[in-house]
Amino acid sequence: MARPAKKRTILSMPASEGFVPLGAADTGLEDAINLNMEEYEAIRLIDYLGMSHDQCAEMMHVSRPTISGIYASARMKIADSIVNEKPLVISGGNYEIHESSLATAHIQYETEDKKMKVAVTYENGQVFQHFGHCENFKIYTVEDGKITDANVENAAGSGHGALAGFLRDLGVDTLICGGIGAGAQNALTDMGIKFYGGVTGSADEAVDALINGTLQYNANVMCSHHGEGHGEGHSCGENKHGCAGSDGHGGCGRQ
Repeated sequence: MARPAKKRTILSMPASEGFVPLGAADTGLEDAINLNMEEYEAIRLIDYLGMSHDQCAEMMHVSRPTISGIYASARMKIADSIVNEKPLVISGGNYEIHESSLATAHIQYETEDKKMKVAVTYENGQVFQHFGHCENFKIYTVEDGKITDANVENAAGSGHGALAGFLRDLGVDTLICGGIGAGAQNALTDMGIKFYGGVTGSADEAVDALINGTLQYNANVMCSHHGEGHGEGHSCGENKHGCAGSDGHGGCGRQ
């Protein structure tokens, strides 16, 4: 039996879910190129931060030949996207988030009756990784630290901005998700919905972890500002972006 591939460590999630060619005749995602998270991280470390392949390999906890392969694949995909006017979607991969970019969330009731509604981007029992393309949300009613109801709601046809309104109309006050772009963050903030990004794995377990005060989310998935070296242990310290959290990060990092 082949050994499972070692997960590649990443320190910073992308600020967008992807890119669409400006002025292209068809901006649908049918022909989209998928750049996975470790390919994105290799491009960020080598091309943006100017690291060598050896330094990148050390940061991502893999071998240099592995990094060379990841980097070559990423460059080819980006070239295909630019030359052939194809959308580029950043999603998936075999990765884990570096502990310096993780924060822990706990449940925060907005009302005195200790009742809240938590939405999770949902697909096949897992946290779906693209908020803007999410078709189903699992909605959990939490009362006094216990889940009292859970059901899946279909949001097909809603765009990035409409999804925030969709959740608001369902009475949602907290969102758990994977990747989430700046526009969606702003829309959620305007609706008064807290959000925890960069979460992976089981949707049910994520909500249980939130209730138990052990939910780990990516502290670097929630800010819209950028800077060289951003993500390596960065902490905003202020809740300027509508980010959820009370651990000194303000729930804020990068996204």
